Amino acid sequence: MKKLNQILFSILTFFLLSNIAYSKEPSDSGHEWPSYVQGEAKVVDGDTLIINNIRIRLFGIDAPEKNQICKSNYYRAYNCGHASTEFLKSLTTKKLNIYGNPIPLMNKRVTCYWKDLDIYGRPIAICSTSGDVEGSQIILNSLMVFFGHAVAYKKYSKKYVELENKAKKREIGIWQGEFDMPWDWRRKYK
Repeated sequence: MKKLNQILFSILTFFLLSNIAYSKEPSDSGHEWPSYVQGEAKVVDGDTLIINNIRIRLFGIDAPEKNQICKSNYYRAYNCGHASTEFLKSLTTKKLNIYGNPIPLMNKRVTCYWKDLDIYGRPIAICSTSGDVEGSQIILNSLMVFFGHAVAYKKYSKKYVELENKAKKREIGIWQGEFDMPWDWRRKYK
């Protein structure tokens, strides 16, 4: 019952987030984002996409690694890296709703804007795709943090700290239990 309530709360919150997650175009304090790419995205993990053979890192966030294990609020181990990856996939896929069951139909068109590359040569981008409201865009970076499937990567940006605090307060996603910060997990296990 608690899980159902959390799911319903998350869905309701998703639709009420127009001022946080919906935007016409990504911005960063008024600076232009000179480079961009559009197309169907292949989700690599919770903070990495591939569009038109360009590997893109989501700006300002860090998601659990693919094999990272976290603990739920009941101390049950689960693969939070897989959960993060699947959540990002759900944001980038159009679904056909048949008798209340959403069935993945096709990938949505994703647009990513960037102005810098990381040390591996990947664009560090703010990415968006079409929302459920006609003409709206959802910002993937924001929603990953807001729903607790990524953390604000404070070392590089404070842009998503407020959204992280909201997820933490609601105890959703990785904030429902115990986990290592992704950068700490990488240091330990990679």
